[in-house]
Amino acid sequence: MSRESQTALPGTPDRPELPGTLPDHLRAELIAFRRDLHMHPELGHQEFRTTAAIKARLEKAGLSPRVLKSGTGLICDVGEWDGVRPMLALRADIDALPIPDAKTHVAYRSTFPDRAHACGHDVHTTVVLGAGLVLAELDRQGLLPRPVRLLFQPAEEVLPGGASDAIESGVLDGVGKIIAVHCDPRVDAGRIGLRPGAITSACDRLEVSLSGAGGHTARPHLTTDLVTAAARVAVDVPALLTRRMDARSGMSVTWGRIEAGHACNVIPMHAELSGTVRCLDLGAWHEAPDMIHAAIDEVATMHGAKFEINHVRGVPPVVNDPAVTELLREAMAVRRGAEAVEDTEQSLGGEDFSWYLEHVPGAMARLGTRKPGDTTKRDLHRGDFDVDESAIGVGVEFFTAAALLDGLRAGAGAGAAR
Repeated sequence: MSRESQTALPGTPDRPELPGTLPDHLRAELIAFRRDLHMHPELGHQEFRTTAAIKARLEKAGLSPRVLKSGTGLICDVGEWDGVRPMLALRADIDALPIPDAKTHVAYRSTFPDRAHACGHDVHTTVVLGAGLVLAELDRQGLLPRPVRLLFQPAEEVLPGGASDAIESGVLDGVGKIIAVHCDPRVDAGRIGLRPGAITSACDRLEVSLSGAGGHTARPHLTTDLVTAAARVAVDVPALLTRRMDARSGMSVTWGRIEAGHACNVIPMHAELSGTVRCLDLGAWHEAPDMIHAAIDEVATMHGAKFEINHVRGVPPVVNDPAVTELLREAMAVRRGAEAVEDTEQSLGGEDFSWYLEHVPGAMARLGTRKPGDTTKRDLHRGDFDVDESAIGVGVEFFTAAALLDGLRAGAGAGAAR
């Protein structure tokens, strides 16, 4: 019987049995691999050690990974692509954040004072690696119905994201759809969150530089009071935008840094603000630059300040394809039951996975990383971020189920067409 005709699955109709579960010895190895990455975080476009570690483990499994032209990140096909049937890609991001690791109670905390895997990319990487190793073993047994591409992408945290460079280097050649997970500390380990349609938001970086005549704080009327001007830009620009943009667009301008002056009795000649622009709606994202720049112009001019704007376009929303989202729902139901899937809301966070979806259909799931029963409120991009490591095995088996179901169904469709 050919692989393409093997579509009947054992088990019940609601929960068929699939191969591709994670053996205990590999589970322990993957946890150790994740901890090693956590101890050695690397920033975007600097992930040389991380890339080498992934490459070495894939080669040990008899696979042939290919490092991207940028020198970091890699792709690896499991199974031999026939050049015709499109593959499913499993994507992981591999970079860390430039923030200190605040954890003091674990042996695997970052060994670098200013870097940390505080967004879970070490988990994403380990999950895709583990899925690749399990699928490679299934391929050796003749149980992989269709080749799968592993994609380890650098620089997700660097706007506009490393996905654009990866796409330009050809990582989607031969790919028909793509899936990914993102750690979610609000969801229990053992569960995933799914949402068809937009699941993240657009995200840009906004930098504003103000300048004018400074002077003595005793005579602000003879100066351009840049501290006040910066304060008004910080407060009034977001307020103006709430009345000039459709409230349903979910546009948010939030400042993360304001800098002005060096002495309490000197009005400075220069002030800076930097922050992010986030939009739930793709159309609003396209309108945002003109609206924001006009609002800044209005407020700064009112205070007599000259200004320069650096609006760095980032990423559009991740818009999950409904059919691929349903594939992920079914894959998780096969592994852990339908009750292990929960609906999730659209986040204001940005993700450069969105760029892949401009080219092929795909979906991102939220992978639960919270220890069941833990009521502590946790979030991403915090120095104390950590995960329940059982989520690694959950993610691996979730991905292997998705790859097998997708391959079997594609084979069945091809058989029917013939």
